[in-house]
Amino acid sequence: MRVFVTGANGFVGSAVVRELLGAGHEVVGMVRSDEAAASLKETGAEVHRGDLDDLDSLRAGAAASEGVIHTAYVHDFRDFAEAARTDLRAVETMGEALADSGRPLLICSGTAFSPGVLATEDNPGDPSRSHMYRLASEAAVMRLAERGVRASVVRLPPSTHGKGDRGFVPLLVDIARAKGVSAYPGDGANRWAATHRFDVARLFRLALESAPAGTRLHAVDEEGVPVREIAEAIGRGLGVPVRSVPAEETNSHFGWLGNFFALDLPASSAVTRERLGWEPAETGLVADLDAGHYFDSAEGGTGAP
Repeated sequence: MRVFVTGANGFVGSAVVRELLGAGHEVVGMVRSDEAAASLKETGAEVHRGDLDDLDSLRAGAAASEGVIHTAYVHDFRDFAEAARTDLRAVETMGEALADSGRPLLICSGTAFSPGVLATEDNPGDPSRSHMYRLASEAAVMRLAERGVRASVVRLPPSTHGKGDRGFVPLLVDIARAKGVSAYPGDGANRWAATHRFDVARLFRLALESAPAGTRLHAVDEEGVPVREIAEAIGRGLGVPVRSVPAEETNSHFGWLGNFFALDLPASSAVTRERLGWEPAETGLVADLDAGHYFDSAEGGTGAP
């Protein structure tokens, strides 16, 4: 299959490109810079120049493909609402190009929309909160599934981890390094679901090949890793003490990440595993932290998957 991949040089997107090429698919990856284009060419994929604001480029890339995997996103924490609107326009544009074709369109979303409740594939979430969780784009996918597009959603957990991670865990490492202590909120019993990026990429490929239209899938390996265990692994990696931060000090210690780190965000992938036969095979989050690569001082997180 000839597959158009947005965000092809991103943390998740580059793993998806590798997985697709390894399975014999052709890949056309969308990139923005000359440096990214050169890196993508080295993998054996074709280069398509564009970005999420270039709707003509998105439309052309989708129309010339036999399937689309959309992993790009504007990770601007100053304006969640505008990032969500940009994503929605991109999804609708590519979906329109695939209408009545039966071709697959897969988008990224997240499992972290129901704090304190085990997130499942059957939960559509609350679209009114789309400024944070891409649920407006999910709703667009469900509409496209009724217009002859084999459209599906792959939801990622709060930690999609692995070497080169640009998400929340590297930010926690940076905070612990700067403050000389690896902290966790309260008793640290709240949980984050987690998955290695190579397992996420494998699910994208399986979904591209066989997921029915209108499917919500959860790329979740570990249903919930207690955040205290995450903090303890960071403490071991940096050689700094580990301690609890009281609720009233969470935001002052962690900054904008504090509210999110204090949430209980477990998620299930039982339906996904049964439907597609997906079984994660990579290492878990704590073991990945213990491998040491998160503590390379040259690396740093942006909150972006």
